[in-house]
Amino acid sequence: MRVQTQDDGTVQVRTGKVELGQGLLTAFTQIAADALGLPVDKVRVLPADTAFGPDEGVTSGSLSVQEAGMALRRACAEAREQGIAAAPPVVGSPLPRIDLPAKFAGRPSFIQDLEPVGLLHGRVLHPPTGTARLLEADTRAVQRAPGVLAVKRDGRLFGVVADSHTHAERAAELLRGALRWDCEAGRIGPAAADDASGAPQLIDERGLRPTVVHRTLKARYTKPWIAHASIGPACALARWGAGRLHVWTHSQGIFNLRRDLALAFGLASEAVRVQHVEGAGCYGHNGADDVAFDAAWLAREIPGRPLRVLWSRADELGQAPFGPAMAVELEADLDAQGQVLHWRHRLRSPGHSSRPGRSATPALLGSWQTAQPCEPPAAIDMPLASGGGAERNAVPGYALAAWQVSRHHVVAPALRSSALRSLGAYANVFAIESFVDEIARATGVDPLDWRRRHLRHDARARSVLELAAQRAGWATRARAEGIGHGIGCARYKGSGAWCAAVAEVETGATLRVRRLWLAADVGLAVNPDGVVAQIEGGAIQATSWALKEAVQVDDAGRVSSDSWARYPILRFSEVPAVDVALLLSPAPSLGAGEAALGPTVAAVANALADALGVRVRDLPLTPERIVAAMDEPATAATGID
Repeated sequence: MRVQTQDDGTVQVRTGKVELGQGLLTAFTQIAADALGLPVDKVRVLPADTAFGPDEGVTSGSLSVQEAGMALRRACAEAREQGIAAAPPVVGSPLPRIDLPAKFAGRPSFIQDLEPVGLLHGRVLHPPTGTARLLEADTRAVQRAPGVLAVKRDGRLFGVVADSHTHAERAAELLRGALRWDCEAGRIGPAAADDASGAPQLIDERGLRPTVVHRTLKARYTKPWIAHASIGPACALARWGAGRLHVWTHSQGIFNLRRDLALAFGLASEAVRVQHVEGAGCYGHNGADDVAFDAAWLAREIPGRPLRVLWSRADELGQAPFGPAMAVELEADLDAQGQVLHWRHRLRSPGHSSRPGRSATPALLGSWQTAQPCEPPAAIDMPLASGGGAERNAVPGYALAAWQVSRHHVVAPALRSSALRSLGAYANVFAIESFVDEIARATGVDPLDWRRRHLRHDARARSVLELAAQRAGWATRARAEGIGHGIGCARYKGSGAWCAAVAEVETGATLRVRRLWLAADVGLAVNPDGVVAQIEGGAIQATSWALKEAVQVDDAGRVSSDSWARYPILRFSEVPAVDVALLLSPAPSLGAGEAALGPTVAAVANALADALGVRVRDLPLTPERIVAAMDEPATAATGID
């Protein structure tokens, strides 16, 4: 963090973390104001910029307030020694988002709104699959199209530069029609989450497998590939001049992106400036970094002029990295009284991160498709101690006598996997919390009571669980045909915020989530309103994932779910009523952005089972899967061996 006092008495704060719509700059303003002893209107937190701010890594993992907030307090404490006067504290009090008034008023706020002098417009066309072979490319008609200034080809990568947005769009359509591809060439089959090789990796274990087991319960849960599905397609601006590159981007990691752009274009890092501008929502490694490469690659055609590249909806849904498919197999050995003697958790998944800045070659889509392509880096997972990837939240948070967690790595997935909100925690919490309900029901215990009994060691987990249940009226909930209630609970990453969710669903022609009650403990809530908004937003997104979202791949290996019609998301008319309660605490702040995802989907799945008496273990919970579960024989429908 860098803190500078200005001549007018205001203080400017430069951070390496970026605003992604989570209210981070508002929270940082509150932290800085308290630490400096200033009113909030005297503090300005500036957008991240590699030319001026510190390198604080990627804005991810719900860690910005938790970690960067501490660094900000220290930097401001040093600045305060210069004699700044005290003002009433604002941390812990609601503060309206400082970025929202301009957005509500429709003033330019997003990267798509930038219009520097001399702006040109570009479009880049990527191959339809990673291995597609080009058969034909007749670009003569594109070159003659109105407003077209340049048509560029480099290997399998094509682009157009035009004098306006409209001319760029029309030229891109012409160019798309001029290209013919063989998508079968070198194609690898779509990888399911079962495709793995080698021995399983032991993640964690405790205790020994018992010798006397009354019975063993088993179940298997899956989640599909999921798209980021950002409402605003990826966009970037770039300008070349005197051997230097300036990029405007909504990337989560501007310093990491700078490193990979320098690698891709053979520049020193110091010759690349990356400046953050807000985009329309971001939940992980989406297309922001890729489109930044596209803009830089195309802008070299006309040096000195800024050029904007905007992805299409098909690009956004079909070319950006995806959250990977996962499969989780759970087993529990029980004694005669129904107590868990040993718990086994086996998961299969590709790596969950292929972000820029972490490999010897650039993690930028277009750089793999040029005439001299870079090698695509493999997706990896961070160590579990650093948050993990596929293994995130796989270690049970309940007090169990013994457990074992292992993982098979999926090899050669057909789709590009990378970080998507909560990473493996979404599937792992869905599986664990669903299995807990199955164990509770199989042993005749109320699901809430089972959780209470196994959370005696964790008072904060038990508190959010009981608060969510109390607000939902769990003990007195009405029983009606087609209506169900379910619960889910987890501490994000085992080290972050605690969150519990209760869902009320209604079954009919489709599954409808009517209400959600959530309770969370994030320690000191810098801006309680902001925390509530993050928990609510996560719960709504999890509802969309639970009910609708899944990437589809056709027989040629192309992503076919490349439009809203083929990749539906939750509509406003389908959004449930969401009640969020915070357990206020003076304990150190913990991130809130991803804590609600796993508990919410588990609560919805458990509510469905409560409503119909059948269990759907494969996401999303579509009408077809619900009907299939209802048609299974009663003994098979329990999924318990």
